[in-house]
Amino acid sequence: MARPSPCGLLPCTVVIAVLLLLPSPSTAGDPDLLQDICVADLTSAVKVNGFACKTTAVTEDDFYFKGIAATGNTNNTYGSVVTGANVEKVPGLNTLGVSMSRIDYAPGGLNPPHTHPRATEMVFVLQGTLDVGFITTGNKLFAKTITAGDVFVFPRGLVHFQKNNGDSPAAVISAFNSQLPGTQSLATTIFAASPEVPNGVLTKAFQVGTKEVEKIKSRLAPKKS
Repeated sequence: MARPSPCGLLPCTVVIAVLLLLPSPSTAGDPDLLQDICVADLTSAVKVNGFACKTTAVTEDDFYFKGIAATGNTNNTYGSVVTGANVEKVPGLNTLGVSMSRIDYAPGGLNPPHTHPRATEMVFVLQGTLDVGFITTGNKLFAKTITAGDVFVFPRGLVHFQKNNGDSPAAVISAFNSQLPGTQSLATTIFAASPEVPNGVLTKAFQVGTKEVEKIKSRLAPKKS
């Protein structure tokens, strides 16, 4: 009596071929939403990669935000302010993978070098003229002057900036392919971390003395209330 095939009724070569065509666990995923909506429950203690869905009533206001209609207050150190319209402000964005922000710049205002670790950014200039740019991992700068009606893209994770060198205010609308893109300002991250980055690391990295490092840290330290 012939021994049964270890692969069942099918020849082993056929079974192996089928298995090779299946996606591996490392590449398998759900490319689309699993439900129509998953409004973020911003008060939930459940920790997930994103936010848990609301179990209470969902309303139109979960998908509404008017905060970017008004000009932001640019009276600060850098002369710029970002008003975000992300999942924290619009809970209905949860799982949708998009968000926006408005950035206002006083004359001479700077949105200092920073990165968005989770998103590519596209800016549309509402008014004014800006000098913008991003730097690749190969240390190449791509920079351009943009004005009202122009669009410029900052690739995900790359250091970038915007500077208003004009005599009048400027403003842009930014679009992101993430519900919460995250922002990591280089200067604040390096010189105002908590706990502090050791001075020995910073003096060697920037080739300056301890006094210079301490001076920068003091200027970037959070204001005490």
